[in-house]
Amino acid sequence: MEIAPDARMGLVELSVSDLDRSLAYWQDAIGLRVLGRDDGTSELGADTPLLRFVEEPGVRPADGFTGLYHVALLVPDRASLGRFLAHAARDQVPLEGLSDHDVSEAIYLRDPDRHGIEVYADRPRERWEGQVFERLTTLPLDTGSLLEEAGPGGFDGLPDGTTVGHVHLRVRDVDDTIGFYRDVLGMGLMAQLGHTAAFLSAGGYHHHVGANTWETRGGSPAPKGTARLHHSTIVLPAVAERDRLAAAVGDAEEREDGLLARDPSGNGILLAVDG
Repeated sequence: MEIAPDARMGLVELSVSDLDRSLAYWQDAIGLRVLGRDDGTSELGADTPLLRFVEEPGVRPADGFTGLYHVALLVPDRASLGRFLAHAARDQVPLEGLSDHDVSEAIYLRDPDRHGIEVYADRPRERWEGQVFERLTTLPLDTGSLLEEAGPGGFDGLPDGTTVGHVHLRVRDVDDTIGFYRDVLGMGLMAQLGHTAAFLSAGGYHHHVGANTWETRGGSPAPKGTARLHHSTIVLPAVAERDRLAAAVGDAEEREDGLLARDPSGNGILLAVDG
């Protein structure tokens, strides 16, 4: 049975080694706002919470373990992405990559704990809908065109309407991952790169979940003592849909904010309800 077509991604929770350092980076470099802070935790977003940081002093980067590859922040339009690129150039924000994926245009970064970040804008859906497998690619980004799109003016942070468009996970096995997100949760398999990567979604989107084994084939979950993914969130339209998916998973943990499941690589997925 397919997942609800209007399911979407929600808040991503990460552990960080130094909360003040992380907040400074995500505000100054990425352009999110602190929406709340309490006793070693903080939530950031534009108009709604997108990330929650949990401070675990001294944790080290989780390189080589399954977990987060990147959290992808979807801005409302191409001009917004252009303004972010202009800010990164002007303020000398270190970048890890600039890519045209045909379905989207993306800028990649990494925070002080080596959590991966993508800031991206979608191409019009009518351009790629039903053709994700054929179109999804990686080409150089046309930065000149993107900066022209930005127009004059400064950067006031990521705009209202910015969302978590997708999460890309490091996993131990692609086939097992497809078995969970497609065969258990009911997402559609939109594209696959053999046994190394897969992209899945609800409602025909190009992807809500990416997964790869580029660094972690056969690997194990990030242990305590690392700056790691606690969970990402799938937001569902109704309690009945959440409970149906939890029953399909079979061993979801009940929490105040939803039901926490784990994929075959140990990555936490919180099943939550919209509103």
